Amino acid sequence: MTAVAPDASVPSIAQALLDPEIWALIATINAALALLAAGLASVHALLTKRDSRAAWGWIATCWLFPLAGPTLYYLFGINRLQPQPLPNAPTAPGLDPLAITPVCERSMAEQVRVGQRLTGLLPVPGNRIDVLHNGDEAYPALLRAIADARCSIRLCTYIFEAGASADRFIAALATAQARGVDVLVLVDGMAELLFAGRIRQRLRKLNVPTARFLKPGLFPPMLRLNTRIHRKLLIIDDRVAFTGGMNIRDRQMLKPPRPDSTSDLHFRLSGPVVAPLAAIFARDWQFTTGEALPDAVPAEAAGGSACRPVTTGPNEDLEKLTLLLIAAIGSAHRRVLIMTPYFIPTLSLLAVLEAAALRGVAVDIVLPARSDQRYVDRASRRFQQALLLRGAAIWLQPAPFAHGKLFIVDDHYLLLGSANLDQRSLRLNFELVIEVFDPAVVAQLALHVLDIRRRSLRVDAAELRARSLPTRLLDGLCWLFSPYL
Repeated sequence: MTAVAPDASVPSIAQALLDPEIWALIATINAALALLAAGLASVHALLTKRDSRAAWGWIATCWLFPLAGPTLYYLFGINRLQPQPLPNAPTAPGLDPLAITPVCERSMAEQVRVGQRLTGLLPVPGNRIDVLHNGDEAYPALLRAIADARCSIRLCTYIFEAGASADRFIAALATAQARGVDVLVLVDGMAELLFAGRIRQRLRKLNVPTARFLKPGLFPPMLRLNTRIHRKLLIIDDRVAFTGGMNIRDRQMLKPPRPDSTSDLHFRLSGPVVAPLAAIFARDWQFTTGEALPDAVPAEAAGGSACRPVTTGPNEDLEKLTLLLIAAIGSAHRRVLIMTPYFIPTLSLLAVLEAAALRGVAVDIVLPARSDQRYVDRASRRFQQALLLRGAAIWLQPAPFAHGKLFIVDDHYLLLGSANLDQRSLRLNFELVIEVFDPAVVAQLALHVLDIRRRSLRVDAAELRARSLPTRLLDGLCWLFSPYL
């Protein structure tokens, strides 16, 4: 057989790869793609970003890091969430802002109006609020409520971490489902990946319907690291609800003590406010699964608190919490009490807190002496300096790490719920807070904060300025990334 000689006129692959003209063409195509990607990403950021600093940051990243910058913007910089209409929320008689004197001081009528303009809801009277401290009080109450459920259980939590506490909740939920109760569990997609330890799979094996909110995926890219459902909500038979800052994890138990023990606050609510809370869960469930849930019927009056739920998130709820806080601080006459585990406020919030202190309002901010995120503690020091300069007081609460969140104005206004006073809660996370207009409940929780303040160390402005240069540089570096912490 005669061998066929290769056609000398057709260059081999090796020869082609050595051809400088080929490489020049590839480089030209890459440069064109990089320019096109950077240009498209920059235009998108310019047209969609609400914060000019965020727009500048992403635009600079796209041009300084060809291809990599636009890729990062595509993965993390685009808000792909579309506004979702609230399901037909059951309504209950609300309080007229002009007739709110029996519930709180007339000066808070403006705050009632602000919340009404932001949410479309008036505060609902006739509710009872019970305070639950740490997992030692909260978990038994939640588990009893699950055991007593007859019709429905709706659970939304950020962290559902494997451990003895999770085992008890899984067993209780599965038992309720087995006896015919309609049980639904909603967990955050990213937290489920990081903390859950196959909790969702265990629940589904026990026939408990479970869904992941904004579950991460690669095709198409849906990492969504910055958009998490941080709400904690348990609703029993549309009659009782539990909310606050508490996740489901062993470290929430203080007895027996452990190195990572976390103190926290949770709240039991009963009365007409449970119906709009059920509507919030229904909206999140429908967004996640596409399944519509039946409307809740408002419960009968159970107490003397007027309450209004407020949702926040990077959708139609963006900036709601920030505006609510600014309005409340601006209305303060005597004091502002804040307890939060993380303190990285927006510049607008920082300014209104400084202004309140300059007006003579007693501004007290209680933080943990050491949180579970040291870089947040470091970044927080830059914001503390400005407030101390204006006369505010900052207190560091000793261990265990305090994860509770409370916001109190004067003697008549309270915000409780899942939101921290940081930019993640204010702009990125899906949060749930409850406005409470009830002097008795406000007084009870103000005493709680003041008791913690008595056991805390006051931050000294001179000591803060006297930190070593390496410490201040490290704090400043964390501060640079504070919008993303």
